[in-house]
Amino acid sequence: MLYLSLLCLCLAVGYCDGPQRKKRKSEAAEVDKQLDILAIGTAVGSILLYSTVKGELQSKLDGGHDNRINCVRWHQDNYCLYSCSEDKHIVEWNTQTCKVKCKWKGDNSSVSSLCISPDGKMLLSAGRTIKLWDLETKEVYRHFTGHATSVSSLMFTTVKPMNENKSFDGITGLYFLSGAIHDRLLSVWYIRSDRKEKNAVMSFTVTDEPTFIDLTVSEVKEEPVKLAVVCRDGQLHLFEHILNGYCKKPLTSNCTIQIATPGNDGDSTPKPVPILAAAFCTDKQSLLLVYGNTLQPIIEKVSLNTSESHICLIRDVQKVLALKTEVAVTKVKTPVVNSDTKVLVPGIPGHSAAVKTPSSGKEKNKSKRKPGEPEDSIEERLGALDIDVSKVKTPGGLPQTDSFAVLLVQGLESNDSDILNKVLNTRKETLIKNTVARMPIHAVIPLLHELTKRLQGNPYSASQMVRWLKSVFTLHASYLSTLPDLIPQLGMLYQLMESRVKTLQKLSRLHGRLFLLVTQVAASETVQDVTEVNQTAKLVYEDESSEEEGSDDEMIADKDSDENWDEDEEKEEQSDEQDMTVEKEINGDSDLEPENESEEE
Repeated sequence: MLYLSLLCLCLAVGYCDGPQRKKRKSEAAEVDKQLDILAIGTAVGSILLYSTVKGELQSKLDGGHDNRINCVRWHQDNYCLYSCSEDKHIVEWNTQTCKVKCKWKGDNSSVSSLCISPDGKMLLSAGRTIKLWDLETKEVYRHFTGHATSVSSLMFTTVKPMNENKSFDGITGLYFLSGAIHDRLLSVWYIRSDRKEKNAVMSFTVTDEPTFIDLTVSEVKEEPVKLAVVCRDGQLHLFEHILNGYCKKPLTSNCTIQIATPGNDGDSTPKPVPILAAAFCTDKQSLLLVYGNTLQPIIEKVSLNTSESHICLIRDVQKVLALKTEVAVTKVKTPVVNSDTKVLVPGIPGHSAAVKTPSSGKEKNKSKRKPGEPEDSIEERLGALDIDVSKVKTPGGLPQTDSFAVLLVQGLESNDSDILNKVLNTRKETLIKNTVARMPIHAVIPLLHELTKRLQGNPYSASQMVRWLKSVFTLHASYLSTLPDLIPQLGMLYQLMESRVKTLQKLSRLHGRLFLLVTQVAASETVQDVTEVNQTAKLVYEDESSEEEGSDDEMIADKDSDENWDEDEEKEEQSDEQDMTVEKEINGDSDLEPENESEEE
């Protein structure tokens, strides 16, 4: 058993391959020192190297990180160790000298997970985004984006590309798997030779947040990848799929395994037993299951049978530990209190209401009990304190967001309408947004069901419920998108919104027509109310100069018209003469004199 004074956050076991040739005793002893070295990351930024062979702490790595260690990974070299921390850096350690070999910034936020490529030349790191690093140059080779929260697990699923015809550079054509916190989708990524595609090629969906993941690496194109995922709800999901490119829909599990008690001893209801972890054996046909209590886990080997979609294993597990408390009980001593002893009762913490003091002398005399009078009951004593909880208020005069989030969760779990009305009738946008942001994720779906019920039963509260819906969909969109049964759960809400949107168009048209009618009626009424104005001129003034100028203009216009008339008559006479000569020529007539005619004859 290993007892540490520091909080352990992550573990990684390093192994050395056996020698290919027969070695000397000194070389064999040197190899034994590196067998089964356990690297332990702590909360203070140091890494402990523990030898499981010797059963003692071998060395300590300091000076690389100044914050908690999130992940440690051994390199195939086994003298090299990689670690990432909350301080945004990745450190490469030399475990022989216990010194930092290289240190570089891995992300703008904390780096949560690491994974080394099968050939040992590339390193995957993940915070909010996944980066593929070249370990020689310490430069980013590829970027992968798609998770809304920080990534908690990374692992390669293939060691060779599926297309064996192309040349293999050690990384191009490989697939790797990633899982994130509060995310029920496990994403599979494909490393391409170009930088075009950065999104996941496929995803696996589970019932709850994954807590433990193990898989069998595919070494041949036709060999499927087997994936075992343990969720927070205690179920184990088994997947089996051949990685052959892009898949649009999320893949569901081939088999789900649960463990339950037989339900004996007077209780016929079986109780679920949580599965803590699962790992594939070397034959890839059986599983090691770890279930039960975290203090006393049970390890069992189970053969795989993915032909059935759901398997429930019956195991008699005592969930409650029988702790010995006899010694602790015997050491408790009850003090002997004398009858003349006065006990001072402390004030109730958190209450700022002052105890009422008697205003008159008569009330002061009432507090003193005369000998022979009956003693006050406990109820009267408590009433004398007069502590009014409703008077206790926060400095701002309004309840805080934390209390609203707690009240909302309590109201949803107990289905208390008074608490829900108090919380959901809030009209402040900031208070609604902060309450939704601080509520736990498991309460999101019950809150949506409650809002849908209120929209359906009380349409007049739609304006208030829409504010809550807007905050829920804005802040928890990433969680809702991972739910496989989201469409049937939100079907009623979608139908309500669709019906309201359809009637909105008709109501808008009716509103527009009524608005036009009302404005026309109002305009006609205003016209009728206005008195008619007499528009006839009361005085007309005529200027004499203007009349004379007008007469002169008329005379000039008449002269021009007469001259134009004479010119027009002359032009008409000339045109008539020309027409006559043309007709005579056509008819053979000539304008010769009679003398000339006789001579010609």
